[in-house]
Amino acid sequence: MPEPQAAIPKGSLVLITGVTGHVASQLTKQFLEREYKVRGTVRDLAKASWLVEDVFKPYADRGDLELVPMPDITVEGGFDDAVKGASAVIHVATIGFDADPNKVITPAVASALSILKAAVKEPSVKRFVFTGSVVATTMPVPENTENITKNSWNDAAVELAWAPPPYNPDRTLIVYMASKVAAEKAVWKFVDEEKPPFAVNVVTPQTILGKRFSKNCTSLSSSILPNFYEGNLEITHMLPAMFAVDVKDVALLHVAAALDPDVNSERIQAWGRHRTWNETLALLRQLFPNHKFADDLPNPPSFSITSDLTLPLALLKKWGGQEDWRPIEETFLDNLDHVPR
Repeated sequence: MPEPQAAIPKGSLVLITGVTGHVASQLTKQFLEREYKVRGTVRDLAKASWLVEDVFKPYADRGDLELVPMPDITVEGGFDDAVKGASAVIHVATIGFDADPNKVITPAVASALSILKAAVKEPSVKRFVFTGSVVATTMPVPENTENITKNSWNDAAVELAWAPPPYNPDRTLIVYMASKVAAEKAVWKFVDEEKPPFAVNVVTPQTILGKRFSKNCTSLSSSILPNFYEGNLEITHMLPAMFAVDVKDVALLHVAAALDPDVNSERIQAWGRHRTWNETLALLRQLFPNHKFADDLPNPPSFSITSDLTLPLALLKKWGGQEDWRPIEETFLDNLDHVPR
């Protein structure tokens, strides 16, 4: 399949933040395989050494991958050196989880603005991509029947997150949702007011499953299937159902958002396929028939939110030759590649 016309040429430098993460490490692989150079930010060089000494060693040895330490991504001016010479900037890094909104929402906004301001000061930057989340767009509850668009926002999460203390642990997920709302809103506000000289796109995934390159590459969603395999269904209390999307598809949509010259000011919905928890258990039993899984949940709910997925599916085809989302069976097997069949 011939390569599509790219907004930045092969050999260009791409800055990816939080490069040890589930999405960012897969994104790094896809850019390196497309003959781009990658600079990745990490909190700790020693803890991130598996990237350059193992998984991507051939690329690192020839200078196509470099890591730069950035213990605090919220500092104004902190990204100035990291963006030097970069043609595309992809901000994947997140703050983490905490029930106190001051420790999550405020720094999430600060990091988004810090890297945008750094990108504006660097003439080489032509493309900017921000990793959002479906929870920034709407409240993921079964009774929600909203059709999600670029103008949909989960403002209810923000209101709940900033309610007066005490900041009990049961507020942690709401605070995370609110941080994704606030950070993405800050990105679009910056674009509207500052009119940066580069294209800006946002990719909003749902529940991200699939291959991990290392045990050090962890994420909440990539642990769902291993937990199900071990009989731990705790996630079902937090999340009533899911739209399962492969990390390779999420990464590919980031690639398209960065490289496609016809895509600008888009919110790209990276949803994948809807699944109830019992459907997830049923597929796991099919794939691993010799393993005893937990019993089905009584009357598990499903999601009724919808969105126009024409753009992401078109981008998967254009940039990856795919006719649809990656087969869910392959995603499950990749996520559980350490488990005997």
